[in-house]
Amino acid sequence: MVTSLNILRNGGINILKIILTFIITISCSNDASKIDNDIVNIDIVVDVVDSVELPQRPGSRPETTTDIPHIQIGVELVPEVNDELFRRVYSIPGIENRQSVIAGWRSLWLTEEVTVIVPDAIIDGREFGHIHDDGSLHIFLEPSRSHEAVETCWAIFHPFTVQNLLGWDGFVMLYTPQSFDELDVTFQLIVDGYNYVTGQNLLATDFY
Repeated sequence: MVTSLNILRNGGINILKIILTFIITISCSNDASKIDNDIVNIDIVVDVVDSVELPQRPGSRPETTTDIPHIQIGVELVPEVNDELFRRVYSIPGIENRQSVIAGWRSLWLTEEVTVIVPDAIIDGREFGHIHDDGSLHIFLEPSRSHEAVETCWAIFHPFTVQNLLGWDGFVMLYTPQSFDELDVTFQLIVDGYNYVTGQNLLATDFY
């Protein structure tokens, strides 16, 4: 059970995220700036799918900005790979394709039918990630998984995570997949993030 202190803490974290999102966003809808009342931190016991070991990403890391907005520099997407990224992501049950609460990116928005069990891993509203125009994306991962993704060069920590801001632990940017092999790993991490936030046990390979 969640104590009153935890509820207050989660409320404080969500308020901080709203303030930070307001500062960095260009245009946000009024509805998107509100945290859903049904997102609560509850104790749920689930069977955890064994983590898929991440291979080392080939090549060098893309260059990125070190501040806000946090984006890649000089990376172009591969159209057919990006199309498949979108097909897979939005075929996951409970993920809706809508405009992100930050700028004009595409949100990984959880529908009302999906239970959020880690409210700290929500950017705002019901968004736990978003895809940028160049095919890279920000997403919350389970903290130890986020470190593994960074160490194997599939991701880089968001500046808020680097600064240890409260409520942004595990928030990373996944680099643009340049091939279908790279997409398989990127999509695995997206499913990992979804499972982490929702407590589900989906398998990435079910959506290939």
